[in-house]
Amino acid sequence: MTVTIIKEAGYDEALLGLSLSYNQGTERMPVVAGKLYSKEGGHNKFLESIAVWLDMSAPRYFWQQFDTYRIGVTKQSESTMHTIMKSKITNDNFEKPVPAETLERLNRLVAEKDFDSVKNELPEGFLQRRIVFTNYMALRRIIAQRKTHKLREWHMFADKVISTVAHPELFEDIKRS
Repeated sequence: MTVTIIKEAGYDEALLGLSLSYNQGTERMPVVAGKLYSKEGGHNKFLESIAVWLDMSAPRYFWQQFDTYRIGVTKQSESTMHTIMKSKITNDNFEKPVPAETLERLNRLVAEKDFDSVKNELPEGFLQRRIVFTNYMALRRIIAQRKTHKLREWHMFADKVISTVAHPELFEDIKRS
């Protein structure tokens, strides 16, 4: 699994919006943001204005759970339907190695152009790449809800996001222990 932040935008704009509530300039707003980021009930709504684009490659079983998050998250994916039949399937296409017999069978089905069988027999560890657009508020919600999940990919996701965002201090209260 890989998680790479492509781009972040909107931090200064989020602080400008936050400053409107205080009728002050933005110079004090990082301190105010530091007091509000962990408060619910609309106090931390400025986090929705900090946009994040992620480039992620993860197994299908992870995406099934990730798709639970629909608010503040938009995804564009590598289409299995359009790509699975175009090249040989190898262990590089999976989170963990699959048995040689599985690869042989899948590649035989690809050679026979039996798309339905390939899709039906494709192991859940098959990696799919997606570009995910979200914001700090949604990332905080996802990480807080999944930080103790038994699936190791959630821990990898949380650790990577928190360690690579431009403002990790806005995740300080929900770091995994």
